[in-house]
Amino acid sequence: MTIETVALDDQNSQLVLIDQTQLPGRVEILRLSTQEEICEAIYLLKVRGAPAIGVAAAFGVYLGAKAIDTEDYATFCRLFDEKRAYLESARPTAVNLAWALGRMQQVVLDHSDLSVAEIKALLLKECNAIKAEDIEMCRHIGEHGLSVLKDGDGILTHCNAGQLATSKYGTALAPIHLGRERGMHFRVYTDETRPLLQGARLSAFELMADGVDTTVICDNMASQVMKNGWINAVFVGCDRVAANGDVCNKIGTSGVAILAKHYGIPFYVLGPTSTIDLATPTGDDIPIEQRPAEEVTDMWYEKPVAPQGVKVYNPAFDVTEHDLITGIITEHGIARPPYTESLRVLFEKKEDTTR
Repeated sequence: MTIETVALDDQNSQLVLIDQTQLPGRVEILRLSTQEEICEAIYLLKVRGAPAIGVAAAFGVYLGAKAIDTEDYATFCRLFDEKRAYLESARPTAVNLAWALGRMQQVVLDHSDLSVAEIKALLLKECNAIKAEDIEMCRHIGEHGLSVLKDGDGILTHCNAGQLATSKYGTALAPIHLGRERGMHFRVYTDETRPLLQGARLSAFELMADGVDTTVICDNMASQVMKNGWINAVFVGCDRVAANGDVCNKIGTSGVAILAKHYGIPFYVLGPTSTIDLATPTGDDIPIEQRPAEEVTDMWYEKPVAPQGVKVYNPAFDVTEHDLITGIITEHGIARPPYTESLRVLFEKKEDTTR
């Protein structure tokens, strides 16, 4: 885990990624130069996880801007916006993608009085800042997450919201990685997370690499491990949080939350404030990405496991309703019900720290 998940090689004009579709069997480093390669990497989940997608997109649109050959501001602005929109189309659900690209676009819009070369330099500074802030943000999420854990706790995770989903530490796994740095020991149960197996392939990979006691379970085993008394808390990430506290995360998250409530287990969502979308009233207003049928029927098998031509419903995400969530842990603290109030307080705190 010493390899960076997402990096910029500015000298060679390349975005450098760990290809997460090859894990855990092979650690393959991708060096991407074109907007098409970068957009495809985001869509095909070679880079995934809301914060990592945002960082990759910021680096990607900077590389696109760097390649624009014009000194005319209006022409540069138009071509930059085309590249921004192209990358933003890669995945519709994760708000960090649009958020990071929006930050980069604002740099262009705010500096019409500068030369194109100066704007490109500011774009480089901004995308590096987005990554640095991501690392610091994850560390703070980890600190707040540790405050609800004790040494020896059993933790259930779903999907991968760890270092592989961010620049460092992760969101939902950040408290576990930080705790390990401090000599704490946790027992982590990772849902395999069908159909793309981010838990079995990615969370288990990075947790084992960090020396964490890790057990992979099939998604439909979560109820049993909770009933056994092995789980003290559930930690999951998020791709978007609505203003009322509804959370959109990897498909299967809502089922885990329902089980946790039944067994009286705290269910925490961990993510940066950039994933909180106060302009989206409820989870019903979040678009849910539909993925190809082959991910369910063919992806991990020598032969298809379902009848040819059968209909497949394959949403990438689901929405966990706010009344199932114990707390939303961010870099600025923990929001608790009622979320319509506590999330706004977090944003006020965020604004105070950036003034």
